[in-house]
Amino acid sequence: MRYLLFGASGLLGQQIVDKLSGCKRDVSGAAPLAEASLTAPASKDADLRDHAGVRAVICDAKPDWIILSAAYTDVDGCESNRELAFAVNCEGALNVAHAAREFGSRLLFMSTDYVFDGSKRSPYEVTDPKNPTGVYGESKACAEEQIAKVLPNVCIARTSWLFGPGGKSFPATIVKLAASRPEIAVVNDQRGSPTFTVDLAGALLQLCQASAHGIIHVTNEGNCTWFDFAVEIVRLSGLDTAVRPVTTAEFPRPAKRPAYSVLSPQSLNSYNVHLPSWQDAIRRYLAQKIS
Repeated sequence: MRYLLFGASGLLGQQIVDKLSGCKRDVSGAAPLAEASLTAPASKDADLRDHAGVRAVICDAKPDWIILSAAYTDVDGCESNRELAFAVNCEGALNVAHAAREFGSRLLFMSTDYVFDGSKRSPYEVTDPKNPTGVYGESKACAEEQIAKVLPNVCIARTSWLFGPGGKSFPATIVKLAASRPEIAVVNDQRGSPTFTVDLAGALLQLCQASAHGIIHVTNEGNCTWFDFAVEIVRLSGLDTAVRPVTTAEFPRPAKRPAYSVLSPQSLNSYNVHLPSWQDAIRRYLAQKIS
């Protein structure tokens, strides 16, 4: 199977590259992938806003599957850069969708829990109405709707709270802070599902192999608050740092975060894909970082 990946340098993209190139041992427990080839252009060679450039890349690669994980993901930055957020996350994604249709490629588009407003108190299903409260979520919700019109068989994979090696992520920040402070304060009124990029990458490739379509929620099993997440990270790191719960109101940010954005695994499990718990994932992440 021939894959084309937009966003190879990102936290998720790096893991997709590793799995398809065999650069690293697969620790996710997923079944081995069928023989595959990968084209992964650098961001400078594949600006999503450049329709002609995107088309040329897809024309040259002629992929069976395009994985679109490239995006403008600075949630707070999107609030002050609405035009850029929509240019990349919606219009850029549409450029990919139109070229995918032209060359007969399937598309897996990465989306987010931020398409929901967080008012629900049970896991969000793929059929629940979208109601984003910030520009980032709005740009992704717009992309979901517009891409589906161009490619009815698109696979839209929503995920949340990504962490993993190869860049900035919550566990790395917590370990660094906890190693230098006697106490850290972490928000305890936002609940979601931490998702390990190693596990996510494996699940996405399994979905491609299964010719998946429609909206699918892809996260590690279970849910927690950021405070719960931090407590587990500190405990597993063997640190004595105290973790103090605080409210979102005590740490105001430009973009409003969903208070509850747990995504139901039902759509993922229907393809017989099951991810480990977030607790198991953080243990493996910390073992990788320490080793």
